[in-house]
Amino acid sequence: MARIQEIIEGRSPLTSVQVHRLHELTADWQMLSDLSFADLILWVPIRKSLQSWPTGHIAVAHIRPTTAATVFSNDVIGEEIAWGSRSRIDAALSNAEIIRDSEPDLVGDLMIKEETIPVYFHDQVIAVISRHRNAELMRSPSRLELNYREMAHNLYRMVAEGTFPYQDAGSLFDPLPRVGDGLIRLDVSGVISYASPNARSAFNRLGWKNELETYSLSDVVERISKPRNDPHEEGSKSALSGKALRRFECENDGGTIDLLVMPLIQSQDRIGALVLLHNVTELRRRDRELVTKDATIREIHHRVKNNLQTVSALLRLQSRRIEDSGARVALEEAVRRIGSIALVHETLSGSSEESVEFDSILDRLVSNALELSPRTSEIAIVREGKVGSLEPRIATPLALVVTELIHNALEHGLAISGSALKIIVARTPTEISIQVCDDGGGLPAGFDLTASSNLGLQIVRTLTENELRGRLSLTSLDIGTDARIIFPL
Repeated sequence: MARIQEIIEGRSPLTSVQVHRLHELTADWQMLSDLSFADLILWVPIRKSLQSWPTGHIAVAHIRPTTAATVFSNDVIGEEIAWGSRSRIDAALSNAEIIRDSEPDLVGDLMIKEETIPVYFHDQVIAVISRHRNAELMRSPSRLELNYREMAHNLYRMVAEGTFPYQDAGSLFDPLPRVGDGLIRLDVSGVISYASPNARSAFNRLGWKNELETYSLSDVVERISKPRNDPHEEGSKSALSGKALRRFECENDGGTIDLLVMPLIQSQDRIGALVLLHNVTELRRRDRELVTKDATIREIHHRVKNNLQTVSALLRLQSRRIEDSGARVALEEAVRRIGSIALVHETLSGSSEESVEFDSILDRLVSNALELSPRTSEIAIVREGKVGSLEPRIATPLALVVTELIHNALEHGLAISGSALKIIVARTPTEISIQVCDDGGGLPAGFDLTASSNLGLQIVRTLTENELRGRLSLTSLDIGTDARIIFPL
């Protein structure tokens, strides 16, 4: 839409709503080009206001067919023509009528037949489509070509009456099946009056052995489809009747066909329907594989979490049997670290995403740390900012790092004095900063992080530098300590 708006800037008074309508038209018009075996050019009248007489037209879009050779070697987008130089375009705009049955014109070495279609919207013509075909290729059309052209004429008539593109199509046209993948024509009763060779082939692969023509499309699909278990899902009788714009999938053990049903309208009366189809068997197989893969990965995370909890429980039992206080504390610290890793895997096991919402993990890490602190009821914890989603390869070491920093603040900084712990998170598109600040006793005199024998700080430093590719700093404040890690995303 931005492209059309740029081209007509200062040349046309079209509103944003009208430009959006042209955008909707050009989003779907590959189908129109393919059905009519023709190049299509969209022309917008050049004028100062909607009430003033046009001085000419400007080409704002151009599409080439995939079912025939193009008749233009170069794009014409941006080309301007004066009023009176192309009488068919002028007539379609002035009379709001399709101009057909004109004599071919010689363009280069080819005899080109031009037809023009007004684009009608909200009681006025806002643009004109010119359709260009090689006249030599039209002399002895096949049955396929005749049916394609007739359906194209129906759709062009709908463009001229303002009923195509369809209102409220939403995502039904995304993606739009290609004409060459398979096409079916329905009469007003939903009976197949024509099926292209590719359409017949697609249904043959799903087990339909008869000709498609003279059968109701909904009956054909009902006979070959697997039973549907969803009671709320629209049935084939309704979806494939041709009475409304619908998308429907026909599936059995032989494969899956995606069907887009488009009603054809003439003067507000339904005259039949056009059905585009696409064999999506391979796409659905891949979708199922991805679902299975995701479920397997979640199950692996669940089992890892359970195994870690088992190891944690065994270490806890062992610590209760040890009389040496130093060894008991070491085992308890190991239990805490294992629990931090298990939290990440627990989160991953319950998520369908390949990322971790780290803020919920951070809240639980804080709660677990407080439960182990002898001064739980005396300490107030404040958290500012959000970490957001992280890849598992970052989340696991970060959980260990944050656990150690919080535990270090509670065990050393706030062990005797102080009553506040603040966690400050700052995230930019390129990096994350996490501060753990306390108002306790501060760092001891002459403290050197690189020479510290504290195992927790050694773990933090190693993981921050090697796993997170970041940096760690510990700074004494006027009151308390500021521990900060910064790492890139």
